[in-house]
Amino acid sequence: MVDSPHATLVGASQAGPPLAARRPGRIRRDALLLAVAAAFTLAQLTLVRPGMGLGWDETVYVSQVSPHAPAAFFSAPRARGVSWIVAPIAAWSSSTALLRIFLALLSGLALYLALRVWRGVFPKRVVALGGALFASLWVTLYYGPQAMPNYWVAIGALACAGCFLRARADRSDRAALWGVGAGAALMALMRPTDAVWATLPLLGLLLCVPRRRHLGLLAALLAGLAAGTAPWVIEAYISYGGLGQRLADGSRIQGGLGWNIAVDDQLRSLSGRTLCRPCTGPPAHIAVAAWWYALPLFAALGTLVAVRARRPAPTLVLVACAASAAVPYLFMIGYAAPRFLLPAYALLAIPVADGLARLVRVPGGKWRTVAVTLVVVGLAGHLAGQFAVLTRTVNRTVEARRDWDRTAVELHRLGVRPPCVLTGHLAIPIGFYAGCSSVYTEGNNTNVTRAELLRTSRRTPFAVLTPPRAAPPDYARGWPVHRSGHLDFYVAPSARPRG
Repeated sequence: MVDSPHATLVGASQAGPPLAARRPGRIRRDALLLAVAAAFTLAQLTLVRPGMGLGWDETVYVSQVSPHAPAAFFSAPRARGVSWIVAPIAAWSSSTALLRIFLALLSGLALYLALRVWRGVFPKRVVALGGALFASLWVTLYYGPQAMPNYWVAIGALACAGCFLRARADRSDRAALWGVGAGAALMALMRPTDAVWATLPLLGLLLCVPRRRHLGLLAALLAGLAAGTAPWVIEAYISYGGLGQRLADGSRIQGGLGWNIAVDDQLRSLSGRTLCRPCTGPPAHIAVAAWWYALPLFAALGTLVAVRARRPAPTLVLVACAASAAVPYLFMIGYAAPRFLLPAYALLAIPVADGLARLVRVPGGKWRTVAVTLVVVGLAGHLAGQFAVLTRTVNRTVEARRDWDRTAVELHRLGVRPPCVLTGHLAIPIGFYAGCSSVYTEGNNTNVTRAELLRTSRRTPFAVLTPPRAAPPDYARGWPVHRSGHLDFYVAPSARPRG
C-alpha cells in the first residue's frame, strides 16, 4: 500500500521515536532515490570527462565570476544564475576538472532532493524509475556537470510541481510552500522566460479555480518567480535599455520568436548535435530517437493509469507543465538544441515510469511475461543508444575544445598575451582560454564600435580569428596570418612574439 501525501503529513505531525532511531528508517525509505542520484553522479564523473574544456556558453557564464579571464559580453537572453552556481569554484580556481566534479556532485544532490518531493505522491519505485529514466538520457548526463542553465530549470520545475501538489493538499505544510517558492526562484534565476512557461499550468489552476485557502500557495509561487526574475529585470534597466528592450533583443538574438514548428529540428539534434542552427540534414536514426517517439505514448499511458486509479491530479499537473515548458522550443523558435527540452523530460519521467510499471503488472502469466520482456529489452536498447550518443558527443566535444586550447597557446607564442583582445570567429571561447577580452562590432555580441576596435588594435595585443581561408576584415588584410587547427588568425603589429 502506498502512503498518500495526507497520510505522510499526518504521520509527521505525531510524536515519533527519537531522531537517532528515525534516521535509519528515513535512509531505508530513500534508498532507491539515493541509489539513482548516486548512479547519476558516478555516471557523469565516468562518462563525461572532468577535464573536458568549457564550451562557448560556459565560458560566458564562468568568465563573469572568474579572475582568470575578462568577463565576456553577456547578451540579453542570458541570466546570472549559472554564474552564481559556479562561483564557489570558478571564483578562485581555473581548474575545469574541479568545476566539473563540483557540478556533478551538486546535480546529483539536486536530483535526489527533487525526486524526494514526490515520495508519497507516487509509489517509491515509480519515482525512482522516473528519476533513472531522466538521469540516463544522454542529454541529462552531458549537461549535468556543465555550467549551463537547462538542467537546473528542469530540477526546479520538478521540485516546484511536487511541492505545489503537496501544499495544495495540506495548507499546513510550510516546507512545501517554501519548496514552491524555491523551485520557481531557481528556474527564474536560470532562465526567467522558461520559468514562466513551466509554471503557467500551476498559475492557471490557482487563478481559474480560485479558493481562499490557496492564496498562500499563489503568493509563494509568485514570490518565487519575482525573486528569481528580479535580478534579470533590474539588469535590464541598468544595462539593456529597459525590460521591453531586453525582451526584444532576446527575441532577435534567438532568431525572432513566433510561430515556427521546430519538432523536426529537435529530432535532428537527438543524434548528439548540441546546437542545431541552422538545422539541416536527416533526423536522428530511429534506433537513437525511438525513445523520443515513445515518450508521448508512455506519458499518455501513465495518465490513463492515474485516471483509472483515481489519482489523476499529480500526473495531469506533470503532463501539463511538461507540455507548457516544451511549447516555445517546439513551436516558437527557428533552431534546436536537445538541452532546451530537459525540463519537459524531467516532468514527463514520472508519468512515463508509471505507465511502464503498469505494463509489467499486466494480469495473466503469459501476457505479463511478454510485457516484462518487451520492457526490459526496450530499456536495454534505449540505454545502449544513449550511451553511444553520449560517448560520441563527449569525444567530439573534447577534441574541439583541445583545438581551442592549442589556439590559445599559439596566440600566446605570437605575442597575443593578457591583457589582449580577440575578435572574429570563436573569439568568445578562445578569448577565455587565452585570457583575452572578446569584442565584436556586429552580430548578437556587439559590444564595441569599429573606431574603438581600431584604437584597441594599435595599443593592445590583438588578433582577428576567421575560418580557414576566409577573408579577414579590411583593416587586418596586411597583418601576418597564422593557422592553428580549424582557424586562421591575423595578428596585429601591437603583439610582440616571444624571443
